[in-house]
Amino acid sequence: MTVDFTEPGFLQDPYPGLALLRRQGPVTWHEPTGRWLAADHATAGAVLRDRRLGRFWQDREPAGVWEPFNRLHRNQMMENEPPVHTRLRSLVAKAFARGHVERLRPAVAAEAAALVRAAGPRFDLLTAVAGPLAVTVIAELLGVPVADRHRLRPWSAAIVRMYEVSRTPEQEAAALDACREFAAYLADLAARRRADPRDDLISHLVAQEGTDGQERTDGQERAGGQERAGDRLSGDELVASAILLLNAGHEASVNALGGGVVALLRHPEQLARLRADRSLIPTAAEEMIRYDPPLHLFVRTAAAPVELAGVTIPAGGQVAALLGAANRDPAVFADPDTFDVGRDPNPHLGFGAGLHFCLGAPLARIELQAGLTALLDHAPGFELAAGPVHRPTFVLRAYTAVHLTSGGAA
Repeated sequence: MTVDFTEPGFLQDPYPGLALLRRQGPVTWHEPTGRWLAADHATAGAVLRDRRLGRFWQDREPAGVWEPFNRLHRNQMMENEPPVHTRLRSLVAKAFARGHVERLRPAVAAEAAALVRAAGPRFDLLTAVAGPLAVTVIAELLGVPVADRHRLRPWSAAIVRMYEVSRTPEQEAAALDACREFAAYLADLAARRRADPRDDLISHLVAQEGTDGQERTDGQERAGGQERAGDRLSGDELVASAILLLNAGHEASVNALGGGVVALLRHPEQLARLRADRSLIPTAAEEMIRYDPPLHLFVRTAAAPVELAGVTIPAGGQVAALLGAANRDPAVFADPDTFDVGRDPNPHLGFGAGLHFCLGAPLARIELQAGLTALLDHAPGFELAAGPVHRPTFVLRAYTAVHLTSGGAA
């Protein structure tokens, strides 16, 4: 039986279909997408960690049409392998670390509390709390001015639609427009930070930028295949890195909080446990990511023939790690279809694994915990006011609306 990743029933609840894939075998061929699928925890983890399987960006054609999209992706760490990935990630991580993400915890908690208090007795969790919180945190970290922040989520939402299994021509056109506008905006902001550095991530990324601000050739980046000491970001790499952090930094956070709160409300006994014992908030946040992860599929390409669970993936073949399926594997998780706020250990793959493990995972955890705490503190009786509305996508699993009642203010 072949699972249809675009079928409405599957998009509403993909987990029975993912369980079917897992039962069919660790690796199965999926004709509609032309990929092998890794559906159990061990094999999906191996796909993410095996250095013979990589991210090798191929420009979309025709190149003249797709250049705005291609430029952002060929210059970001997620679409490259070592040594390019190593150089980009080390430079971005160096700048990212200067922000000392953990020091943001009090400010994130205060912002989450303020948003919930201002939301009123009935509100949409996504537009009133999760979205503004994620945008504020990542925009503050990068140094995007307050007056411009409303532009970020529409740009990001348009671009990430390109990662789905199926797209419409209108969605593709909107993604290209967003790429052009987002890149132009970040390039302008970087220019302002060169002239007037601040204590923000864009300024730190500028400090890691090549002096000419121009994109280097492969030969200029590495001599003899080795990384060059003191290598820096090109102008295109700076923009692509900032957009990757912005997109990943709030798309995943918004969707994780939305899906996690829905899961919590559908398991009232677990919500009661959490209300009674706030020390469970960190493990509850991890369970939200495991139970209904915001990212369900991560594709890698074989640089040479690779054997996975007895199946040979030929050179050039693509294999997709199904993170949602891996996170419900009964070989790893007891009662995997049960939501358990105290689950420990919880070796989920929601943030990926290996070389491409999510750089922003610590910040995402802080945001998720802050959002949960704010709801428990300032909307203590929160419950669903209406059925949550799913976005009809699979790769990035999300709701378009999660309407809540606060149950009274604390």
